[in-house]
Amino acid sequence: MKVSVWRGAREGSFQEFDVPRHPSQTVLDIVTYIQRTLDPTLAYRFACRVGMCGSCAMMVNGVPRWTCRTHVDKVAAGERLEVAPLRNLPVIRDLVTDMREFFDKWARAKGEFRGRQTRQDDFAKVPPQSEERVLVDKGIECIGCAVCYAACDVVKWNPDYVGPAALNRAWTLVKDVRDRGNLDRLRAVSGDAGCHACHSHVSCTERCPKHLSPTAAIAGLKREVAKAVLLGEL
Repeated sequence: MKVSVWRGAREGSFQEFDVPRHPSQTVLDIVTYIQRTLDPTLAYRFACRVGMCGSCAMMVNGVPRWTCRTHVDKVAAGERLEVAPLRNLPVIRDLVTDMREFFDKWARAKGEFRGRQTRQDDFAKVPPQSEERVLVDKGIECIGCAVCYAACDVVKWNPDYVGPAALNRAWTLVKDVRDRGNLDRLRAVSGDAGCHACHSHVSCTERCPKHLSPTAAIAGLKREVAKAVLLGEL
């Protein structure tokens, strides 16, 4: 099959390779074949190959995906495939993006846990069926792969927007009964680049490989910000 792969940095171009087809072949198999057999200078990122780490995320025929879990038979347009670095992130080289901007936005959204207890206290007990835990049960499974960030059109239009992953993280902490940083966190996500910038296109939810719903998390943050404003806390 014909595979077009992005080469270079932001000002690069696509290079075409002829790659053999095999049963149950993944896009990561194809990229690995190119690097190990056809062009050893190709730069790309992967780690586990079993769909757990998310580091192999790339644009495949214009859609952000985990390449280790994306089978060629399901995404190839005829005998052609296009592989590019994740959208909305600076390109270091070829298929490798700079993730600093993505994680810096986690920090801007106050994505760090701030516990109420000290190491001298007993372990906090959070009932799995409690309302707060149920609301964020899926959201805590985010592994920061940036697929949702690459799928988000708002990030493309507004580079200051913190993005769905950072807001999803903020939501899980807002509903964490052990955390004490909620007002600071709500202030951080309530501005023009925060939760109210979301247009609810749902592309982040549609593309999430773990079937999470950042859109629902962002809606939850909007409600919490509104409550805080009505109570005079913000």
